[in-house]
Amino acid sequence: GRLGYVLFYNPARFIANPLEIPMIWTGGMSFHGGFIGVVIGVWLFSYRKKIPFSALADIVCVAATPAILLVRIANFINAELWGRPTDLPWAVAFPGQAAQSCAMATELCGRHPSQLYEAGLEGLILGAILMTLVFGFGALKRPWMITGLFFAGYGISRFIIEFVRQPDAQFVTEGNPLGLAFHIDGWGVTMGQTLSLPMILIGLTIFVMARRRS
Repeated sequence: GRLGYVLFYNPARFIANPLEIPMIWTGGMSFHGGFIGVVIGVWLFSYRKKIPFSALADIVCVAATPAILLVRIANFINAELWGRPTDLPWAVAFPGQAAQSCAMATELCGRHPSQLYEAGLEGLILGAILMTLVFGFGALKRPWMITGLFFAGYGISRFIIEFVRQPDAQFVTEGNPLGLAFHIDGWGVTMGQTLSLPMILIGLTIFVMARRRS
């Protein structure tokens, strides 16, 4: 997770200050970096224990959704990874840095509780879909199907939520207030959306291939 943040979100800073890379207590973790680490870890474990990679991957993907649900709730409790300012009735006034960076001077402004959106989409809803397919339709009998759905489901959920999630400060400038990582004339994608697109494409490809197998 930390290496993903270093490489994807703030490489210039850490190239200039390499001693800060292991300082995880200062903040800066990437889901997509951690995801890559889990993929490698699951492959190594399956290889060592002589377990089919597909079977272990499918089970881990099902188990990951309640973990994501709890982690996103923890993000909300810790007032981190908050959303963009909004005047919606369910907006939340987060303390600390969220309030300091608000455009409403010294007042606490309302923000999207994007952590709860993620808990609902990436954890609760995606988990319910996967578990329904596993326990109701025997999806584990088709290797890689659950893995493909998890990849695509998480990627789609994260891509959608990025529209209301506050980007990291290093991406926000006067000419780029939305914090888009790649953009042309104000249109573009955030870093979270950029990293989610390969998940969606790979997930859909894996799912289609799994469906075609007997």
